[in-house]
Amino acid sequence: MNDLPKQPRAPDPANELASDSSQIDPRDFRNALGTYATGVTIITAAAPDGRPYGLTCNSFASVSLNPPLVLWSLVVYSSSLTVFQNASHFSVNVLGASQQALANKFAKSSDEKFTGVDWTPGLGNAPVLAESVANFQCRSVNRYYGGDHVIFLGAVEAYTYNAKEPLLFARGAFGRFMADDGRKSGR
Repeated sequence: MNDLPKQPRAPDPANELASDSSQIDPRDFRNALGTYATGVTIITAAAPDGRPYGLTCNSFASVSLNPPLVLWSLVVYSSSLTVFQNASHFSVNVLGASQQALANKFAKSSDEKFTGVDWTPGLGNAPVLAESVANFQCRSVNRYYGGDHVIFLGAVEAYTYNAKEPLLFARGAFGRFMADDGRKSGR
């Protein structure tokens, strides 16, 4: 006799991750995810011919401190997907509060994203953007397919950072971080 509660049979992962098989409304789910404030980054890489590519991304996260690993994800229908899949390196450029216009520029499809942008070639020629709050130069380690995105895992080989204020994104809008100054309200 088994006194354990009966669990519903788990869905088949292949079908669960398939398009249009979820009971969750995608727009409402996106709204819920938007309540989580994230930093704003521009991920960059170089094509085999040396041409720079970049895109605005807020799906960046730390994976491990030892070894130093990070991840980010890209939608599978991105026109830049092949460049990032074939690049030996990518750079994660964490944007500062004053770089909202740059975030908007790299969020749009354009062949002129790097026009007028101050950058230097980093490891694997992945562009390192000037004035970023932080930059992580990563060797591409692996990629994983997750639903409608490809998850890129990178080994951090070099990084820089400064004390500038980061640019944040939440609920579909850019914002700033307001530190708790330790004072209690007068309520």
